[in-house]
Parts: sequence; C-alpha cells; structure tokens
Amino acid sequence: MRAIREGDVPSLRLVDVLLERRILVCVGSGGVGKTTTAATLALAAARRGKRTLVLTIDPARRLANSLGLASLGHHVQEVDPQLVHQGAPVANGKLFAMMLDQKAAFDEVVAKHAKDPAAVQRILANPVYAQISGSLAGAQEYAAMAKLHDFDESGAYDLIVVDTPPTAHALDFLDAPRKLSEAIDSPAIEWFRKLQGEGGSRWSFVGKSGAFILKRLAKFVGSKFIDDLGVFFTEFNDILGGFRKRAEETFGLLRQPRVGFLLVASPEPMAVREALAFHERLVQAGMPFVGFVVNKVHASHAIRADRAQLEGLLAAQPSIHALGLSGTTRTMAAQELLAAHAEIETLAEADRDAVLKLWNAGGATSVFVQVPLQRDDVHDVERLIALERFLLA
Repeated sequence: MRAIREGDVPSLRLVDVLLERRILVCVGSGGVGKTTTAATLALAAARRGKRTLVLTIDPARRLANSLGLASLGHHVQEVDPQLVHQGAPVANGKLFAMMLDQKAAFDEVVAKHAKDPAAVQRILANPVYAQISGSLAGAQEYAAMAKLHDFDESGAYDLIVVDTPPTAHALDFLDAPRKLSEAIDSPAIEWFRKLQGEGGSRWSFVGKSGAFILKRLAKFVGSKFIDDLGVFFTEFNDILGGFRKRAEETFGLLRQPRVGFLLVASPEPMAVREALAFHERLVQAGMPFVGFVVNKVHASHAIRADRAQLEGLLAAQPSIHALGLSGTTRTMAAQELLAAHAEIETLAEADRDAVLKLWNAGGATSVFVQVPLQRDDVHDVERLIALERFLLA
C-alpha cells in the first residue's frame, strides 16, 4: 500500500457536501466521536446560512449539552441563534435539534396508516402493542427512518443531519423495513390472524391440535392475552400495507443523490474493521457514500534534537533554571521527553497504517478528513466551532 502524501487531496470536500446535500447520515461504531461530528457539521451548515436539523437516535444524549440545550426530547428545539451566529460566515442560518423517542415515533407511524381514529386507539391501548412496539425486530429503526422521511417530506429544512446508533444498529437502520415485514408476516402470526377472524368458532377452526396448543398457552399467559394477541395482529394487518409503502419510500429516499452517508471512525483496529465492513455494505446496497471522517488521530511531530541538546534547552528555560535542577536531573528529564516522544511517534505510525486502509477503501473521489486527537472533550458550542477548521479544511 502506498503512503498518503501531502498532495493527495480528495476531489470532494466536506463543506461541499453540507451545501449540496439535503440529508447527511453519520454512522460509525461507539466511542469514535460520531455524535460530536454530527453536531459540528449541523452547526457548520447553519453557520453557512442553512436551516438545519440534527436528529439523533443515539441513546448517549450528549448532543444536548454540546449545543447549549438543557435536554433533548421528541420535539424539535431551536439552538440559541446567538450561539450559532458567533463569528459565522453567514448570519441568517438556523439550527434545530431533536432526540428521537422511538416509541413515540412508532406510535406516529401507526396513527398515520390506521384506517380510522378508533383503530389507532385500539392498537395503542392493546397490551401486546406496548410490548411489541419496543422489541419487534426492526421496529425502532423503522420508526427512525419514518421520522426522517416525514421531516424530509415537510421541506422545512435545507439539511438534516442524522446521528445514528453505533454501527451494529446502523446496519439495522437499513434492514429495518425487511425485518419488520418478515416479523409481521411470519407463519405463527398469520395463524393468529386467521384464528381471530373465525370469531366464536375459532376453537373448532384450529382443530384439535390447535385447540390443545391454545389451551396450554392460556394456562401460562391467560386467555385474555391470547385474545389480545389475535385482535392486535388483525388490526395491525390492516395498516401493514401502509407500513410497507413507507418502508419502500424511505429506502428509496436513502438512495437518492441528495443523501449522503458519512462514515465516522477512529484509528482503533475495531473501529476501522467496522467502518470498512459498513462501507462495503453501503456500496453493495447502492447507497450514496460520501466519505470518511477519522477522529482521534495521533499526529506525528518530528524533533531534531538529541539528549544533549534537550538538556541544554531545559537548562536555558528560566523556570527550570530557577529550580536549580542538577545536570543529572536534567538528563533524566531529557530522556523521559525523548521516550514520551518515541511513544507518540509509535502511536502516530500505527494510526497512519489504519488511516491508509480507510483512504484506500474510500478512494480519491470521496471525502476524507482526519481530525487530530483533541486534548479536551468537546462539550459546548465554542469547541464545536473550533472543530470546524479540521472538518471543513
């Protein structure tokens, strides 16, 4: 593999992505700075005149503090314009933020596709729904996709930045429509639908074997639960067509050129492996991949001084001289400085190898940004603004 050279500049810049795309989906494993990256990019777009929404489905809830908000919930909040506009290139942008409540979002999908208000109330009040809406395979990710679709359809925002859960769940983000349909269309659930449809004669309909199974189940979960289950899946079957239609629309939306998937990683081996796996998945699915952001990169800083020169530099420092340190102490200090530098250079070398793997995967036509390891945690708007110079350089 070749080394990354100074002249190797990708043809696509991250600032171009912010100005040209309508939806930017940030994906990556945990602990790589994905939430911070999403917040910084959303803020950067707002500071360039865009009406921007950052939507997080990350349970870490660190986004609120970074944007100067006390908390985030299932309603859109505007970030203080004075914070957004300080030193901004353009002073008319706006920034909004929202933390997705996945149960509430799924309830909204049910309300949209149910045949009448009474059906909505029956489904939402059904105890089976209360359990399934939070645990059915793909339900939560489907709800997130549906909410994203609604925001895009409203036309209220120039750019929507989505901060997804860690990579394993981000894969579910793409698989959600298929998983949800498969779960609802399973043979066992279809059996309950048919069972409920027979009304009072259902025991004879299922036959002796089926009746025996139902009676045995009723002993453990109660006959009311069996009835609730049948009623739920019958009602839910009526709105399944709407669910499928919305799933197809959302999956189609995510493939449009106005959408971009940005992979956020760090040089850690696990994060690199997950980023490469997700990149391959995006390419296979035909999703619009735009590039990589690699955070927490150790920078290499060559020094041109040996131990004796370092000792001389230490001796010349007024603060060191005032302490009256002996030559032996200065020698030890110089040795420790050289050892610490050698350790950092080793880390920088390892990071270069990891970064190169991502560079080769993305290619020269994709965004590729390296963000040096930050001394302090990024937890307020001022630090997010400072981070712009690395992301948008």
